[in-house]
Amino acid sequence: MRPAGLVSAVLLLLVGLVWMGQGLGYVKGSFMTGVMLWFWIGLGCVIGAGVLVGILARRGSRAN
Repeated sequence: MRPAGLVSAVLLLLVGLVWMGQGLGYVKGSFMTGVMLWFWIGLGCVIGAGVLVGILARRGSRAN
């Protein structure tokens, strides 16, 4: 896997988890708290991070 891609996937995962927590009301102190839209956006980021890791893993296995 390429390091830049992996770092991007981890950052996307972390941002997605924070946004999900805010959307569900677990992370307080923001205009995003308790707004379910941010849960869904965060879930999309988490899924996107998984897809990115899958793509990077597939490309890495082809190179070997």
